[in-house]
Amino acid sequence: MLTGKKILLGITGGIAAFKAASLCSKLVQQGAEVRVIMTESATKFITELTLQALSKHPVYTDTFDEKNPQVIAHIDLADWADLVLVAPATANIIAKMAVGLADDMLSTTLLATEAKIMLAPAMNVHMYTHPTVTRNLAELAARGVLMVEPGSGQLACGYTGKGRMEEPENIILAVEAYFAREKRAAKRPLAGRKVVVTAGGTVERLDPVRYITNDSSGKMGFAIAKAALDLGAEVTIIAGRTDVAPPLNWAGLTFTRVESAQDMYEAVNAVWADTDILVKAAAVADYRPKQAAEHKIKKSGDSMTLELVKNIDILETLGQKKKAQFLIGFAAETDHLEQHAMDKLRRKNCDLLVANDVTAEGAGFGADTNIVNVYDANGLVESIPRASKDEVGLHIMELAATRLTGESK
Repeated sequence: MLTGKKILLGITGGIAAFKAASLCSKLVQQGAEVRVIMTESATKFITELTLQALSKHPVYTDTFDEKNPQVIAHIDLADWADLVLVAPATANIIAKMAVGLADDMLSTTLLATEAKIMLAPAMNVHMYTHPTVTRNLAELAARGVLMVEPGSGQLACGYTGKGRMEEPENIILAVEAYFAREKRAAKRPLAGRKVVVTAGGTVERLDPVRYITNDSSGKMGFAIAKAALDLGAEVTIIAGRTDVAPPLNWAGLTFTRVESAQDMYEAVNAVWADTDILVKAAAVADYRPKQAAEHKIKKSGDSMTLELVKNIDILETLGQKKKAQFLIGFAAETDHLEQHAMDKLRRKNCDLLVANDVTAEGAGFGADTNIVNVYDANGLVESIPRASKDEVGLHIMELAATRLTGESK
């Protein structure tokens, strides 16, 4: 799986550094070419000689120790790598990355590389859940940094909880999965397919200046549309109210702006017959005012009664009408995630249902990251840990592509 892949392994100063020796060895055994950068703190836990012997290459620790006068080492390594893997990633290196600090060989190289970066955090459970670390990880995930979530169990400090670096075998699987996704994306598996994505929140008017809406920003829908374009599809976005500007300059994209749930249904229905994949990422209002006033409603009395009537259920309606179309629904939940997701999938005849807990840190409306579970008729298909919405969108569209072609993911 990893033959010929160039992996830059960054090792930082935590007790989990001892696992980096096994990780380096296994990467080499899988055919990868590995170069190693160690921080000064990492050398207190494991020696440079160990990693040199395992990688079969010199180990870098000092920005100013230029081993080859023909190149600048940190730039050369940054350009060389197909993937930069930091394992273990301590709270310190995570903070440096979040703010762009470059005060040693590893942090300087991380700023210089254009390769994908993957982190395997490792630290005390209280450090891992500290608001600053949580914020830094969310910031990095939003920039597209990949995460291999730490495991739970007995920690070196004596505590029990989440924070131990994932085992090398599972990190290898994450690395392989990344390169497999890159390979699939390069084949443009959705070439010739027509994908429709709904995004944002609908607006239901009370009067000319007031309306009912929700917190949907449109970010997830736009991320899915971008992924579909990258995989070769012709894409139509049908968007309600969004907090971010529409991507009007994307080649291959048709953009339609709508307001109400009825408007969105009519726009989707107009292209439904020619649609291969519909992704209903929009948050559509369930109800609308029975009557919308023609003029601004004036304040009177201490209370006001508003009568609402049910909107058309776009997802359910199209689920009943679908023939060859592949239908992906979304469920934003606050409790009993799997129960509600599976119920919605079955009632609305979806092929896939993407569910998230909008109360979770790093997920939900307005965030640049998301945490989702993807379900089909048989149950959970994939859990996607906190990642940028672009990364989540790519996961979803790759999964849809594999279902349409019959390939395994």
